[in-house]
Amino acid sequence: MSESQLPAAPPSGAVPKGDGAGPVVRETPVRRGLPAAARIAVAGALAAVSVVCFLFLFVEGSFEFAVERRLTVLGTMTVVAFAQAVGTVVFQTITHNRILTPSIMGFDSVYILMQTLMVSVFGGSVLAVTDGLPKLVVQTLLMAGFTMLLFGWLFNGRKGSIHVLLLVGVVLGLAFRSVSDFLQRLLSPAEYDVLSARLFGRLSSAEPGYLPLAGIVCLIVGVVVWQRRYRLDTLLLGRDTATNLGIAHKRELTVMLLLISLLIAMSTALAGPMTFFGFVTAMLAYQMSGTHRHVVVLPMAFLIGLITLVGGQFIMEHVFYASGMLTVVIEFLGGAVFLVHLLRKGTL
Repeated sequence: MSESQLPAAPPSGAVPKGDGAGPVVRETPVRRGLPAAARIAVAGALAAVSVVCFLFLFVEGSFEFAVERRLTVLGTMTVVAFAQAVGTVVFQTITHNRILTPSIMGFDSVYILMQTLMVSVFGGSVLAVTDGLPKLVVQTLLMAGFTMLLFGWLFNGRKGSIHVLLLVGVVLGLAFRSVSDFLQRLLSPAEYDVLSARLFGRLSSAEPGYLPLAGIVCLIVGVVVWQRRYRLDTLLLGRDTATNLGIAHKRELTVMLLLISLLIAMSTALAGPMTFFGFVTAMLAYQMSGTHRHVVVLPMAFLIGLITLVGGQFIMEHVFYASGMLTVVIEFLGGAVFLVHLLRKGTL
């Protein structure tokens, strides 16, 4: 069945019936006001204004040097915004849950464990020595390999389901973090300081050599996800309904989870772990879009993520003079929003 023949997902405001594939998802009711295209245009205009202000305002010293540095930071923020926003929206679609994020699967824990093992075995200087594309490729392959090993084992078994997948992801994530915490306690203070700098978001100090590869990966993943936007709408109906409509449910979930792992690997390698940023952007995207359709939600999530990072970095640099604190503020506020949303919802 071609994508053009796939039936449209239920209209906004409808509540799909549960079919045992996951929690029932209540769609965001359509909000009266601007049409979807106009909302995306407004978000795009705000993103453009944020980019222009960040690049060209308050330039001190050499203009060329300042703009070149800011372009590198802008490229990093663009990749992170795209990876986190798109990865979280797709993950919430396939899990039928708008609370969960890719971090729940242990992606961040794998990155933290890899960095901790390197410092524990080879010393703190290994992080600076091994910086470059080979390290990025190895980290990405390890994270993607972990994903495919876990998913292949779960989905090929008779009892494989998204619920088991989430449970295993949570358990492994906690296990990886526990091992990392134990190894970090054995490090010397100097080595621990070097490692800690890599385990926090660092938008302003990302490696410029990572950007070309990260940009290409995000572009390829974005094209694949966009081609499957109508299939994602159909997956919202649940496993049984999507299968009856001609969707290879298990294959689509495996493909999407692999794409998510690539996106999160790129984002984590560039800017470090960011647990709640994707959740906030996805939640705001659904609220601002007023619909569940991915043709609207996906670009809206990316634009909101870009506005948050670029606008936030501009404010932190030139208003509060704390350029390195943006990710800390985002994670703090994101965690607070997550708890409030969870308490209001009352369930995962």
